[in-house]
Amino acid sequence: MNLEKVIFGFFIILAFTLNFGFFLGEIDDPAHHNVYELFAAIVVNVIATALKLGDRTQTGALLLASSLVAVLQLIAAAAVWAYASHVHAGGMDAMFMASIVSLAGGAMVANLISVLLLIADTVALRR
Repeated sequence: MNLEKVIFGFFIILAFTLNFGFFLGEIDDPAHHNVYELFAAIVVNVIATALKLGDRTQTGALLLASSLVAVLQLIAAAAVWAYASHVHAGGMDAMFMASIVSLAGGAMVANLISVLLLIADTVALRR
């Protein structure tokens, strides 16, 4: 068993599951979405992206692209959260929360693509 591939797969799958955990719940209810879970999803996605930097294959390029999309959308979600919490006079409301969860949903789709590419690449290696 290759420890490097285990760690690589672990972070790709963890990025997806953390993002999914944040995404679940009523789209406009801030009580259903934890800011620390969003932060954890960002950190793990950045780590997963860094692990994808060395691969020079076509699959590696697609994995990196999907990971960059996920990180970009999660950072945008965090920026919207920061704006709503600290700058906007009305504070966090349903509109801002829906935007944050929608951005996290887009990141979740990108993470799902990464997981599916990882599975497809693994199945192709077995044949």
